[in-house]
Amino acid sequence: MLSVLFNPRMLVTLLMAFSSGIPLALTSSTLQAWMTEEKIDIGTMGIFSLIALPYSLKFLWAPLIDRYVPPLLGRRTGWILIAQLMLALSIAAMGFIPPSAMVSYWPLALVPLLVAFFSASQDIVVDAYRADLLTPKERGFGSALYVTGYRIAMLVSGGVTLILADHMPWKSVYLIMSATMIVGILASIFAPEPAQSVATPKTLKDAVALPFIDFFTRKGAYEILVFVLLYKMDVVMTVAFTTKFMMDLGFSKTEIGIVFKFFGLFATLGGTLLGGAAMVRLGLKKSLWLFGITQGAAGLTFMWLATQGMQKSINLFEIIKNFSGLTFSFLEELGTIDPLMVSSIAIENFCSGMGNAAYSAFLLSLCSKKFSATQFALLTSLMAASRTIIQTPSGYIQAAVGWPMYYLIATLIAIPSLLMLLRYDRWHKLDEE
Repeated sequence: MLSVLFNPRMLVTLLMAFSSGIPLALTSSTLQAWMTEEKIDIGTMGIFSLIALPYSLKFLWAPLIDRYVPPLLGRRTGWILIAQLMLALSIAAMGFIPPSAMVSYWPLALVPLLVAFFSASQDIVVDAYRADLLTPKERGFGSALYVTGYRIAMLVSGGVTLILADHMPWKSVYLIMSATMIVGILASIFAPEPAQSVATPKTLKDAVALPFIDFFTRKGAYEILVFVLLYKMDVVMTVAFTTKFMMDLGFSKTEIGIVFKFFGLFATLGGTLLGGAAMVRLGLKKSLWLFGITQGAAGLTFMWLATQGMQKSINLFEIIKNFSGLTFSFLEELGTIDPLMVSSIAIENFCSGMGNAAYSAFLLSLCSKKFSATQFALLTSLMAASRTIIQTPSGYIQAAVGWPMYYLIATLIAIPSLLMLLRYDRWHKLDEE
């Protein structure tokens, strides 16, 4: 087990995950903060959300990454390095172009669009790299490290940037974020290139068509796609309206923000890492079963909270002050918090984190090394579609049945995907030694 958890491939996975997570917030929440300071109206901000389109459309150019091998480094590491160098340049360029200039002269808005494009491209090839590099036993913990590195990076580019922006110009903030890409650049230069046991597609036509042929000719292909759609639907439905749910119970935005940012984040990372480590012993099939059950059942804590209502009884400020001697004014303003609210968020995030590790490892295992960039891009696009499918009617469901029944339904939605796991052996013949 230790040989799986502590090897250079895991460190490379973590560093590349950090590099992948940096750009997203810089073209979304962080850019929105800059636009707000420059008095850009919310309608224009909404239009700028189209910058995120490359993340949804990345499967369109993923075949190019499978087909062509760059002239430097290797088939995967070469493309990773190119994407990271272009990201460093385009992120730095954003610092020299304030949002007001983008709004008044629209061609300048292509710069954040380029950041999103190169970021989506980096995601394509890093995902393919993981699929090609990690052995079946390493995929669970490797996926956990990837989620951890990605979330830490988003905390840096979406949270630390806002703190920095209170003390320096936005131009300097974006230049600092550009410099963080050196982490991934160095990782890609020194990372091992996955052993290429299969030939690359001979033509671009093959790169586009053969990934589909390869996938749909395997046993249970259509069942697998349905399972990919279903496995996280219970989690999506549970968290779809968490903020509104908490506010309806009477919790303040400060309470919600602090509990989510601190308890939620650490619970997610803890669950993801523990789940990934456990998968080394459990294997993929057992992990999908166990974590699928726990992530579904975690929604019942929200149902319990909905029936009990708000019951504040813990003074977090006094606990931290007595334990460490440290005082935090924002916690003093918070006062008492509800232990059931904290435990609900912590349990849901922890169990969801374990499920994420197994789910991500499952997606990696579905990819042929010859077409891993295209197939993983398609599978993650399908995963994103599942969020839309369940979120769209969720508001109407809640309005019709109320919060307790809504969370019971969210829990029961886990059952179909678990029943589909009875077909797992027909889908998968993995070497899980």
